[in-house]
Amino acid sequence: MRRSGRRRRSRAAGRRSPRTARRARGARRDRREAAHPRAHRRGTPPGSARSGTDRFQAFAAIPTQKPAAAAAELERAVRELGFPGAMLYGRTADKLADHPDNDELYATAERLGVPLHFHPQTPVKPVIDAYYSDLGPIGPALAGAAIGWYYDLGVQYLRMIFSGVFDRFPGLQVIAGHWGEVVLFYLDHIGFFAQAGGLPRPLADYFERNFWVAGSGTVSSRYLRWTAEVVGTDRMLYSTDYPYTYGARPGGFPYVDTSNGAARAFLEDAPFTGEQKADIAHRNWERLTA
Repeated sequence: MRRSGRRRRSRAAGRRSPRTARRARGARRDRREAAHPRAHRRGTPPGSARSGTDRFQAFAAIPTQKPAAAAAELERAVRELGFPGAMLYGRTADKLADHPDNDELYATAERLGVPLHFHPQTPVKPVIDAYYSDLGPIGPALAGAAIGWYYDLGVQYLRMIFSGVFDRFPGLQVIAGHWGEVVLFYLDHIGFFAQAGGLPRPLADYFERNFWVAGSGTVSSRYLRWTAEVVGTDRMLYSTDYPYTYGARPGGFPYVDTSNGAARAFLEDAPFTGEQKADIAHRNWERLTA
């Protein structure tokens, strides 16, 4: 009883419990390591992304919490380790992808000629509370990989365009997964607002010049055809999402399963020429990262 009383008095006085203190120390350590990735990757030899095999490549992980460190780590990963680009979230803490703090990173990627592959993430809590709460177990799924991820990142792509990121860095190349994170399917409508938003060129031009689109394991022929019509087969990258889109067909649902040859057959059976299929399968990636 006395121990419990001390704990209550400690918390009432504003002191943290041992568990809370450990979590805080862990969070501080994570932030330090994120800002200084070289310190905890000393065992990574130069040229590691190039060595061993020509069948595998990797995106660099960069510390976007520290913009200068993120740009420096991208430079190191590309020049010293041979990475062909980086994968990152659009949002870091409360800063979205178009925040001016990211300009140094975008300038570095443009100068190095490497793409940035944005991965979606769960929306911020107020959005979750407003749109995905009180739905039982399906709520978190809807907020995440069902639909919430893609709206969250797709809107950030639009913010990058309308805030002038690609006008300041016209050579910046972005890989958009999941068939363009919803936005491609609304370009014919959103483009109406390009002039009102002060864009110097049509909205679709940004996707044709600055974006490369991958399907990320959703084997939908309709999405494939629409993406080809909007951005062209020369801006498409073939991809799966193994193991997350492998061997699961709830209720027989076929579009998010790339097992048993479905991944290969999806492209082989596509209504494109052999040259276009080769572009999507590998030549576009080779051109992007040359």
